[in-house]
Parts: sequence; structure tokens; C-alpha cells
Amino acid sequence: MDKVKVLVVDDSVFMRKMIVDFLSENPHIEVVGTARNGKEALEKILQSHPDVVTMDVEMPIMNGLEALKQIMQEHPLPVVMVSSTTTEGAENTITAMQYGAVDFVAKPSGFISLDLYKVKGELTSKVLLASRANVRIISRNSKFGKIAVNHWIKPFSHQASQRKKVIGIGTSTGGPRALQLVLTKFPENFPAPIVIVQHMPKGFTKSLAQRLDALSSITVKEAEDGETLQNGTAYIAPGGYHLLVHEAKGMLTARLEQSPPRNGHRPSVDVLFESLSTVTDYEKIAVIMTGMGSDGTAGLKKLKENAATKVIAEAQETAVVFGMPKAAIQANVVDDIVPLEEIAGAIIKYVEG
Repeated sequence: MDKVKVLVVDDSVFMRKMIVDFLSENPHIEVVGTARNGKEALEKILQSHPDVVTMDVEMPIMNGLEALKQIMQEHPLPVVMVSSTTTEGAENTITAMQYGAVDFVAKPSGFISLDLYKVKGELTSKVLLASRANVRIISRNSKFGKIAVNHWIKPFSHQASQRKKVIGIGTSTGGPRALQLVLTKFPENFPAPIVIVQHMPKGFTKSLAQRLDALSSITVKEAEDGETLQNGTAYIAPGGYHLLVHEAKGMLTARLEQSPPRNGHRPSVDVLFESLSTVTDYEKIAVIMTGMGSDGTAGLKKLKENAATKVIAEAQETAVVFGMPKAAIQANVVDDIVPLEEIAGAIIKYVEG
């Protein structure tokens, strides 16, 4: 197996050295260069031909967002952002995901060795994952960072849905752009609530929800514990919390909990889907999109025990990482396999049915 060649971009000498040291410890990674700002990064990319770039956001001369835009336009590469956990840092990170970054790692708040080693494992795994990402799809879809996609033109009629429906969506790497392409196609009077798990740490899901809300006709927000789920609203699980759906007296409410992570994830798609499997008075439409691993498949198996469930998986040709959809397809729990651009239409077909 060839080593993954990485270019490390950060204006801090300390951070550059830390990232280089962490990555160099992995036998499957070779750091082929470093850069102090975005302008230098663009030059180094042409010289060293990396497979993956780690990119700081705040840098002099040319910041990470500007560099990322140029990379995706001129010579598309998988980019992993290294981001601050401040509010502004979270907003910039979400912008970077829309511009075409594969993933991100949050910088530790301090220099405690425990924090650094947490970042080390996450950074290494995400760089290796990024090397296998579908860059062609990322490059093609990066334009969605600049403009909202076309909204679904046809509103729902009052007779569109006779039985109550609820939609569950699970996604991970590549998910922010995928969610944008799906949610912005729903009309304002979408006749069902939508519950979403996007693998993302605490502090970043609120910025994601705010960005998607600004682009969408429906309402998009972070889920709050105990709130009643409303039609025409998408609820994103907050980072660090599992999102469950509880049914009582014909109404659905959101429940947040911090029980142990499932397969390394909190929020977990499996936990969300398993909670939906206990809902009896609603038809369920479950969607599994781009992401590494198999989170969601166990929950889909529970959902498919109920006949009132339809499952949609993203097709390989549009998935940034075809892990989670592939696992669901191989488990024979999927009704439709469709490219990302058609997922909103597939959901609407079942909602209208």
C-alpha cells in the first residue's frame, strides 16, 4: 500500500510541528511538506503533489477558506480543516465544508497532553479517510457553498398525505453539503418533521443548523430536549448528544441523552433509527447518506421490522464516502438507491404516497 502524502498548512510553528509529528508516527502517512499560509500552500501543492491537505482556517496573506476555494477550483484535493472551537471558528468550519473540505478536526483548547493525544488519533484517522474520499464529487458539489440550490417548486396540497409521516436522516463525512442539497428542495409546507444525525462534535452542529436554515424554505434547528416535533421543521442532533424520538398521545417529542457513544458516535444514527422503530402511529422514511463505517444499519434493521418504513440510500456515484450507504445496502434493508440529487424527490414520493 502506498503511503498517503500529506501537506500540512498552519501559520503556527508549534501547530505545524505537532501535526507533522502526529501524522509521521503513522506508517501509512508521509508528510511531504508544510506551508505557513494559503498562498504558500497553493505553491507547495504544485511542487509536492500531496494526496491530502490539512488546512488551518485563520492565517495571514491568504486564509484557509480562500485557499480551499482555489484548491477545489484549480486542482481538487481532499482537504481536512483544522479549526478553532470558537463560535466564529465553527461558522468558518461549516463554510469550509460547503466549499469542499472533506472533514475537520477541532484544535484543542489548551496544550494539555491528553487533549493533544485526542486530536492525534482523530487527525490521523480523518487524513487516512480523506485519502479515499470521492474528490470528483466534492469538487462538483463545492459550488453549493456559494449559492443555494433550487428549491422544490411544487408545494404540497392539503390532500398530499393522509397518514402521519416522520423522516429520519443519517450522515457523516460529506454530510453537510449532502444535507444542503436535500433540505433546500423541500417546500415550506412540508407535511412531516425531519430528524437528523450528522456526525459532528459539540459546538459545530448549531452553526450547521443555522446555515441550513438560512438556505432552506423549511425551518432547520438544533433539537432541544422535550420539544414537540413540528411539520416543516428539521431537527439536527446536537454534537455530543444522542437524539431519540418519543411518541405519546399521537405527538412526537425529541429526547436528548448522553448515554455512551454507539460505535464511537454520539450522536449515533443507530440510536435515532432505533427510537423511530418504536413509533407506531406514523409511517417512517429513513435516509442513509455519505459517511464512513456502518452507523445506521442496525437501526434500519429495527425499522424494517415495521412494515410502515421505507429506506432510501445514497448511490455510490454521488457519495463522498460510500461506507454507511453500502453497509445498509449489503444488509438488504434498503428500498431505493438513488443519487444525491434525487434523494429529496424520493422522500417526497413516499410522503405523498
